[in-house]
Amino acid sequence: MRGRLVGMDAVMKWVDARERLPKDGMPVAAATTGRYPPEAGSGAARADGEDFWLVLPMYFTSLHFAEDGTEHRDCFVDHDRVVRLPYGGPSEETVTHWAQLPTLPGMKVHQLLGPDARAAVRDSMS
Repeated sequence: MRGRLVGMDAVMKWVDARERLPKDGMPVAAATTGRYPPEAGSGAARADGEDFWLVLPMYFTSLHFAEDGTEHRDCFVDHDRVVRLPYGGPSEETVTHWAQLPTLPGMKVHQLLGPDARAAVRDSMS
């Protein structure tokens, strides 16, 4: 791997969260839908909110305990520890699709550890 990496696009294969879930502990890109602000009520108050569908980095887990002790199964968790269930589940915000995160630039792996990591970074930046 020589030379600076320019213009590389990652190819994402999206998976319908109703059809298949990621492996336990897998970090993913998650297409999340809901309404903001979530407190918007029904009727006229609901009109103040806005529907959204966006991609967030999350991880999938088969078992998660929230800070209040609530147990969640087969859920997606973001960096703020917000729990979202697969689409159609009983939560205000849900995950419609997920995709495995792209590999490292110019590589076929998601992680490098030890001396190989420093060498790969150096090579990708030269």
